[in-house]
Amino acid sequence: MIVEQSKQIMAEVSKAFIGKNEVIEKVLMTIYAGGHVLLEDCPGVGKTTLALAFSKALGLSSKRIQFTPDTLPSDITGFTMLNRETNKFEYRDGAANCQLLLADEINRTSPKTQSALLEVMEEHTITVDGVTHRLPSPFICIATQNPLGSAGTQPLPESQLDRFMVCLSIGYPTLENQMKIINAQRYHNPLADIRPVTTAQNVLEVQNYLSSVRVVDAVLAYAIRLCEATRIHPLVELGISPRGIGALVAMSRAQAVLRERNYVIPEDVQAVFADVCAHRLVLRPQARVDGVTARDVLAEIRQQVRPDTDRR
Repeated sequence: MIVEQSKQIMAEVSKAFIGKNEVIEKVLMTIYAGGHVLLEDCPGVGKTTLALAFSKALGLSSKRIQFTPDTLPSDITGFTMLNRETNKFEYRDGAANCQLLLADEINRTSPKTQSALLEVMEEHTITVDGVTHRLPSPFICIATQNPLGSAGTQPLPESQLDRFMVCLSIGYPTLENQMKIINAQRYHNPLADIRPVTTAQNVLEVQNYLSSVRVVDAVLAYAIRLCEATRIHPLVELGISPRGIGALVAMSRAQAVLRERNYVIPEDVQAVFADVCAHRLVLRPQARVDGVTARDVLAEIRQQVRPDTDRR
């Protein structure tokens, strides 16, 4: 049932986001795993369209906030103000009070405003003037950033990058798919064609089901050994944290579910390893001099660290 529902969701999203089925599947896996998504790519490749398409197909309430240098933390968390009629302070919602938050160009605002998302993403709560407000469930943040231009940007700190379960790059579509995109937009916005095929409650049920997907000790040890190898690699300054290991296991479970299994195999871990871990690595200056990227390091580690097949 989950697989059929997932196919319907991806089919709806692909009406507006054409030609990148692998990216659609990875975003859906992250939502099932209860994580947040960072889309890092150049402008105009459909990052915002992808997020909006998911909010409609999943039947979730959504809000969008465009980050700029003058965006304030209260724009995200909300604020309290005096109601002159009742002479009492009342809480006013911010952008984060929804089920799917689209944070556009998250690196174009100040670190103070970026940090307002930390509690929201980790605890799914908002604290304003000492009062904690719980967000609706499920809560998913899909953030976008442009990695090319540095003027007026504030790079996300490592602690906040670690809150994103995956970092994905969309890339340019093929010539054939670009023709489909232009033709689809000829008369109307394809987002208008997307219909909800599930509900927030169904998404929560899938998230809860993932905890029952089995991960035997040998596979869990393999995931941990992969992450531990990043901590001792000569080109890595900061390796994968225990939170990163948890994210890797959660995404591996989601991968297994979409492959119609109720257990995780090493290939599931390998399939999501780079997407979960690349943005968490901090490389030494020597890596940049040598032209080595985080994904290059992870590919090398995946070749060196092999699963313990004798115990599978």
